Amino acid sequence: MARSKETFNKREKEKQRQKQKQDKKEKMEERKANSTKGKSLNEMMAYIDENGNISSTPPDPRMKKVFNAEEIEIGVPKQSESDEDNINEGAVNYFNESKGFGFIIDKQSGERLFFHVNQLLEAIKEHDKVTYDIEKGPKGYNAVNIKKL
Repeated sequence: MARSKETFNKREKEKQRQKQKQDKKEKMEERKANSTKGKSLNEMMAYIDENGNISSTPPDPRMKKVFNAEEIEIGVPKQSESDEDNINEGAVNYFNESKGFGFIIDKQSGERLFFHVNQLLEAIKEHDKVTYDIEKGPKGYNAVNIKKL
């Protein structure tokens, strides 16, 4: 008697292919059954209510809010001049001359700010009182334009 040329592995792969084919056919039939074709425009319409939520019923016209287009600000508001003129004072908490960086403790908030030797306008040492500007860096706020008091 001759053995079948079809191995167990081949039969399993064929069963898996047939199952995938059947699943694909079922999904296609399900999509056809749930398709939006044939629905009216009113059935497909979505509305946004006064709170910004999506609903299937039209909003109440009495709850309508009117906005003036000129009052809507797009983008970042301009900084006021008082923010730019604010002079920060603090004390050098740590300074490593060989590595070229240090930290300043802010006088008002007590916040610890990083600085690099490139941002120094004059030579400083630890425990010196300084003035500086604040700049957003990749890892937080940094002190720049540092001057000794």
